[in-house]
Amino acid sequence: MSVPAIVDSHCHLDFEAFEEERDEVIARARRAGVCRMVTISTRISTFPRIRAIAEQYDDVYCSVGIHPHQAGEETPVTVEELVELAAHPKVVGIGESGFDYYYDSSPRDAQRSSFTTHIRAAQETGLPLIVHARDADEDTAALLEEEYARKPYTGVLHCFSSGRELAMRALDIGFYVSLSGIITFKNAEDIRATVRDVPTDRLLVETDAPYLAPVPKRGKRNEPAYVAYTHAALAELRGVSEAEMASDTTRNFFRLFSKVPPPADLDLGNAA
Repeated sequence: MSVPAIVDSHCHLDFEAFEEERDEVIARARRAGVCRMVTISTRISTFPRIRAIAEQYDDVYCSVGIHPHQAGEETPVTVEELVELAAHPKVVGIGESGFDYYYDSSPRDAQRSSFTTHIRAAQETGLPLIVHARDADEDTAALLEEEYARKPYTGVLHCFSSGRELAMRALDIGFYVSLSGIITFKNAEDIRATVRDVPTDRLLVETDAPYLAPVPKRGKRNEPAYVAYTHAALAELRGVSEAEMASDTTRNFFRLFSKVPPPADLDLGNAA
């Protein structure tokens, strides 16, 4: 399955699930039309490995940050430290960070402190903030808005599975919404209903691999190539061709992740 020039804006290529065949996984993504992949940081302690993967492959980039699950166990990072790490040419985003009240793997005060630090690093660097939000819509929206009033910044609600209100409040401050394989699941009609109302110029696609493989791969290990299935589902949901959807989401990606250079042969049209 292939569509032209799509992007996996959020995956985890450093995870053990890919250790034995990372070259093959990336090759399959390329064959599926994936021109760029962003491998996402969940721990500062493993960031050197994440960065090394991005350095190894021309079409792979990375973020820097601490997932809310690890906010209570990782050594707290400062804004200045994140800014310094983000200066690397392959680092193109801050996060993922946010609130996760579903698992509550870290104390909520630790999650808030970490999230605020990541927001302020995004403000300082101009790089997009990659937001994880689960069962924490009101706190997420409120902190994003509070910090935006202090100093504007941009970002993305990754793997969107939240309520309509969070999406709309994030869109109001210029954020993007990234869709994963969840939109292909039978029980995700509420999410699909919200996605229908997201402006076309704010949509991204991702895998969150190795998690959340889309139908028809559900139940298998996810990988960047499978973003093509999510992309096809999004095009159908929006009532447009896959080619048009590819043009839109890829243009959106390079607008938001402006530090990532597009392929030389990719025509982005009005990408500004």
